Amino acid sequence: MKVVGIVLAVGIIATEGSGWSFTSPINYSSLVSSAKIMLSTDAAMIRLLVSVGGLLFFLFLELSIPYRSSSVSKFKRWANNISLSIFNSIILRLFLAAPILQTTFYVSRNQLGVLNLMTLPYWTKMIVTVVFLDFMLYVWHLLNHEVPFLWRFHRVHHSDLNMDVSTANRFHIGELAMSAVIKIGLIFFLGADLLGVMVYEILVVATAQFHHSSLKVPSWFEDIYWVLFVPPSMHRIHHSVVIKERNTNYGTILSVWDRLLGTLLRGIDQKRIRIGVGAYNRPEKLHLHHLLVMPLTHPVR
Repeated sequence: MKVVGIVLAVGIIATEGSGWSFTSPINYSSLVSSAKIMLSTDAAMIRLLVSVGGLLFFLFLELSIPYRSSSVSKFKRWANNISLSIFNSIILRLFLAAPILQTTFYVSRNQLGVLNLMTLPYWTKMIVTVVFLDFMLYVWHLLNHEVPFLWRFHRVHHSDLNMDVSTANRFHIGELAMSAVIKIGLIFFLGADLLGVMVYEILVVATAQFHHSSLKVPSWFEDIYWVLFVPPSMHRIHHSVVIKERNTNYGTILSVWDRLLGTLLRGIDQKRIRIGVGAYNRPEKLHLHHLLVMPLTHPVR
């Protein structure tokens, strides 16, 4: 019943501003407000369901139609990556989840931000929210590679010796915390509401899990998908141990930012790509505690 309530809440909010209205004498504003409260209280659960569901779905596909066999223990890698993800989720839930939600409520209630200065259909605002936040994620990702201080944290993600769906969960809490603070500022600037931010978050999780997954995808599908989005072969280049290959293909949802800004790289022999960071090639040095302190160790490229 709770899941049904969530779906109804999303549907109710999605109709707001679309011109549709109830014909029965129901207080629509009150109902929308109640739906948003329901959605806000279950936002974390929705993201968790999407994340866990996607993780299990792509794991099943990886085991059924793998792109390549693991060069190191898949079980140990997953244990480290999922443990890191659980640790991150606890910290983010305790300290940053509420500020993000409250920011969406504040800007909506006070009609702040660029979107609230324009008269646009609700769905248009939601699409703008997703596209804008995805572009800013592209910029943030690029900076994580180009700014030495930020790379200290981001190299935790790239130090994975194999790339599969669990790699999408492998981030240092420092990087995620900085990203969350920036996101709060972007929500305030844009005037994004809860549904737009949630749709963006769900798309980021789903697309990141897909393009990190080690599954065999038909080349014809990747060629079509690559026109707008990010397939595994594109992101596999980004995880190459070769620095000039790694510093390309920064897109998460859309690949168009790489096309427009000259960071797209194609034509790399996928079979010769070695995943990881050159300085971190020993699995016994990549356990959870090593990942947590990695930003404090000596800088490497």
